[in-house]
Amino acid sequence: MAIKYRNIPPLRAIKAFEASARHLSFTKAAEELHVTQAAISHQIKNLENITGVPLFKRYNRALKLTFEGRMYLISVRNALEGIEKATRQLKNQDASGTLNISVLPSFATKWLSKRIWKFQQQHNELDVRISAFEWLTDFKKDDCDIAIRYTAEPHYPGLKAELFLEEEVFPVCSKQLYDSFEGRLSPDKLLKAKLLHEDFTTEDWHEWFELAGLTAQVNLRGTRFSHTVTMLESVENHQGFALGRTTLVQDDIERGLLVAPFDIKMKSQMSYYLVYPESHENDTKLQIIKSWLFEEAEKFQSQGNQKLF
Repeated sequence: MAIKYRNIPPLRAIKAFEASARHLSFTKAAEELHVTQAAISHQIKNLENITGVPLFKRYNRALKLTFEGRMYLISVRNALEGIEKATRQLKNQDASGTLNISVLPSFATKWLSKRIWKFQQQHNELDVRISAFEWLTDFKKDDCDIAIRYTAEPHYPGLKAELFLEEEVFPVCSKQLYDSFEGRLSPDKLLKAKLLHEDFTTEDWHEWFELAGLTAQVNLRGTRFSHTVTMLESVENHQGFALGRTTLVQDDIERGLLVAPFDIKMKSQMSYYLVYPESHENDTKLQIIKSWLFEEAEKFQSQGNQKLF
């Protein structure tokens, strides 16, 4: 009886090839796979002997794929992705069904809804339901797997709270309003500008002016809002300046809808936490969504380290 798959090389050689092709460096591939550079070089040579063709062109300080190497890389990546997907689905076969997430409406609108499609692409075995409420879900009564809450003190009896995202607070305005100052906008000019206010917040304009070395009048005038998203809609429509929070405005700044004109920022007293029952800590669905959320938070905060104005 003929042996099937007799032409499949060792998986370690395939992984060494894929990593080397991605980095175009045996050294970086070795660092990623936690082996020596000599081991990577040996695996590549072994793979070239098996296939009978050179996969890389080697120069003194550079590495390039041959034409055959580029063609092989396409097939190798497709095969590895298929194996990875099949393995993930096998591991997560008890995680099928619906994943229920409870979040604040503002966070759902400005952050989660813009990213959740990536989770769905990675985990199509799960459906997602996002419940946007101002109050903390009752895990005993509601069909909820995880909640994202915004608080200064995450004390929830029987629940575990993990720090998820921290914020800074700073002025934002529309590009049109910013341009109307023709490059002459300074913090002191906000003392006489149209200011928008949020009713339920731990930081206000007086604190920001003080941080900027200015003294504002006791009763600052301007339109007041009970909801952050409504206030930010007014900002986008050129109605004035508001204090934006990183999580809710960073994406719109990067898209050019908003401008953060000053590098004067306050550390928010409140942060976002992942909240879930302690008894569910090892639940497969919970581990999947937690892992993805933390990855997205890391990417988001990395982007936030870049200048946004």
